[in-house]
Amino acid sequence: MSHTFSATSAVELAVVERSGFIESRHIGSAVVVAGDGSVVTALGDIDAPVFARSCLKPFQALASMQSGVPLRGAQVALACASHVGSHEHMDIVAGMLKQAGVEPDRLGCPADWPFDEQARDWLVRTDRGRSKLAMNCSGKHAAFLWACTENGWNLESYLEPNHPLQQRVRTVIEEYTGEPIAHLGTDGCGAPVAAVSLTGLARGYSRLAKAPRDKDADARAATVATAMLDYPWAVQGRGRPNTVVMDDLGVLAKGGAEGVLAMATETGASVAVKILDGNDRAASLVALTMLAACGALDIPAAAGVLEKVVPPVLGGGRTVGRIRLGSAVTALLD
Repeated sequence: MSHTFSATSAVELAVVERSGFIESRHIGSAVVVAGDGSVVTALGDIDAPVFARSCLKPFQALASMQSGVPLRGAQVALACASHVGSHEHMDIVAGMLKQAGVEPDRLGCPADWPFDEQARDWLVRTDRGRSKLAMNCSGKHAAFLWACTENGWNLESYLEPNHPLQQRVRTVIEEYTGEPIAHLGTDGCGAPVAAVSLTGLARGYSRLAKAPRDKDADARAATVATAMLDYPWAVQGRGRPNTVVMDDLGVLAKGGAEGVLAMATETGASVAVKILDGNDRAASLVALTMLAACGALDIPAAAGVLEKVVPPVLGGGRTVGRIRLGSAVTALLD
């Protein structure tokens, strides 16, 4: 059976301290690459494949745009999003579907409750229940369906790996990561998900982040990177970690399920992290610290963002501990 790296090839990335006692340890792997794609920092196994999960959404959005989808502004960010399902998010996705001439029930993602409390309360109060529009991958799926209507492709099978759109997605992922997909599976939303190395993922984000200033880059890639930074609230949600990083630092940030996270600066310095146990609570701490440690980010600015995005360790409603860097990452700061 194909698999990702094991605990024996991982390193300690973070620990959880409660009341002066370390109660949990997060091990994993992480890599920083420079703007030219060269590896700057490697922790753990950076070559083993990982399911990149929602970190792939910008590349999936790019494939939709290459297929003729005329996404604009916040629509581009929504196609890249793991959004919280606010009214604003759902309205934009609904508008994308309307432009595509497709009803919301054609979305292949499952119906879900939004993470946004106001929107969830509204769905409950109005007896609407779970909604496909509220599912955090609905923007990606709306762009997929729009690509199908633009090209006369089958709507029913748009999530099948052999569908023309998914073949284009695969081509884009391999082009930007610079490596063949190691394994193809099914993501939580039902779409195909690719396994690539952390190094490949970081290189993909590096290339994407540089696109707006690269005259030889695909203009649609430049649009993807620009839209994510122009509409960071659409990529996740106001006050959410990825959005705060993009708002405050101007750094592309996109998390995925099972502890995967990628970030990239405009110069192409990029980091990719995989927390092996799948918990993402330490991912931003590790990623931003690694970028700062290699000089890609201003340390005080990064520290200010970390105060906003790293959750506290609570006891009885008050802070009694914190998530701290593990030994492998603190060694980079010496």
